[in-house]
Parts: sequence; structure tokens; C-alpha cells
Amino acid sequence: MNQWAAENSTLVASVAGGLAVVALALAVAWALSLRNARLLSRELDEQDAELARLRTVVAEHSARSRIVLELHEVAVHSVASIVRTADGARYSAAADDGAAVRALGQIVDEASSSLSDLRRIVAISGPDAQPERPTVTSMADLIDSMRHAGLDITFVESGESFPLRSGADAAVCRILEEALSNALTHGGAGTAVSVTVTWTAEGVQLLVDDDGVHSAARRDGLDPYSVSQRRRYSIDDDAAALTEVVSGPGVTEMRERATAFDGVFSAYPVPGVGFSVSAIFPRLRHDGPAPRA
Repeated sequence: MNQWAAENSTLVASVAGGLAVVALALAVAWALSLRNARLLSRELDEQDAELARLRTVVAEHSARSRIVLELHEVAVHSVASIVRTADGARYSAAADDGAAVRALGQIVDEASSSLSDLRRIVAISGPDAQPERPTVTSMADLIDSMRHAGLDITFVESGESFPLRSGADAAVCRILEEALSNALTHGGAGTAVSVTVTWTAEGVQLLVDDDGVHSAARRDGLDPYSVSQRRRYSIDDDAAALTEVVSGPGVTEMRERATAFDGVFSAYPVPGVGFSVSAIFPRLRHDGPAPRA
């Protein structure tokens, strides 16, 4: 055996060297796997901690939401009672001079209680849940900010404007804000957007059209009109765009805001071009929010 080893010393050395390399490689692989296992364990621990934190946040928000809902219901009933009391006093005051005085005292007490509940709602919601309320007068600032974000906006306003109640004021602006945000999200920078605000005798109409599909083609270095012609959109595509109900959190929020003030809302894709959002409020000059069923 020793003689064979002596005669094949080069082979033995090569095999020994190979085994050493393999052993070293295995040792390195083991060390790396151990290190990766530790990193993975640490990441899993961090993810578990983040998941626990998020669960806590969700639980806190759920609790706040329940409290806010309960206080909101109480406030709504109180306001309804105030309206009934005032309405009854208006008719009974003619026959009973003291009725108006008694009703006034009751109204003051109920209004004070409602105000306290509303203040509790604001306090529970926290400062993060109280974004600055937009107004139609700040619409120009919103459009300027979205232009800086990358949208190419054309703004046209016609008719004689009039002051809106604060809730309706915010609803119109929030719909515009969401429509512009959607145009930027789906169309990207360079998307052309046409914003038209038309004031009528009793209401206001908002129309937002974008060319997000064309914008995407331009970013890819394509001629958007050639792309549309090659696609050959049919009458069926146009009909589907007008009849299918577009869903999604942003669209749902816009629709709810419009409905709350007796508005007519529509949102639909324009085949081969982009997207269109319309919110028509027929009567906002004198009317408040529509009563909920």
C-alpha cells in the first residue's frame, strides 16, 4: 500500500487537495447557510413584530370607529330632535306665546349636547384623521400642485359661481382631487387632463377627461393615434365603456360624495383614449345633503 502511494504520490496529492477543497467548500456553504438562516429568522421576527403592530393599529382604529359611529348616531338623533322641536314651535307659537320660549330652551340644551358629542368624535378621530378641508376657492391651488406632479391640465370655468355649503364645497373638490390623482396614477406624468367646471343657476357641473391611454403610448415612443387605429375599437367597446359600472375605492368614494348631495356621478373609460369622470350637482345653492334612508 505504501509502495502504491509512493508510486502515485501525485495522484494522492491531487485527491487530497480535491478533498480539502470540497471540505472547505462544504464548510463555507455551511457557514453561509447558517448565516442565511439567522438572517431569515431575524427577518421573520421583524415581520412578526410588524404584523403584531399592524394588528394593534387595526384594533385601535376599529375601536375608534365603533365609538365614532355610536357618537355619530347619537348626534344625528339629537339634530333630528332639534329640527322637530323647532318645526313644532314654529306652528305652536302662534297659539301659545310661551311655546317658542320653551322650545328655544330645549333646542339650546339639545344643541349643546350634540356639540359635545361632535367634539368627542373629533377628539377620538385624532389629528391624523382631520385633513384640511378643501374648498372650491382653493381649486386653483390643487390644479397647480397636480401640474407640478406631472399632469398637463387645461382648466375652464364658466357661469356665475356662488358660495357652497362647506360639505358640498369639500365634496366637489375631493371628487376633482381623486379624478386628477387617478389620472396621474394610471396615465402617468405627461397625461393631458381637461377640467371643466360649469356653474348653473342652482348647481355646478364637474367634468374631468384624461388621455391616459395615449400618454402610456407616448411614453413607449409610439404614436398614440396609430395605436388606436390598429386596435380598431368597435361599437361594442364604446357601449361597454358607457354601460359597465366602474368600481374601485377611489371611484366608489367619488360616487358616494356625489350621491350625498343629490349629484349624478359617472366614470367610464374612453376606449383608446383614457378616462372620463363627471359629477353633476343640480341643486346646491339652497339645498343641503340628501337625507339618508
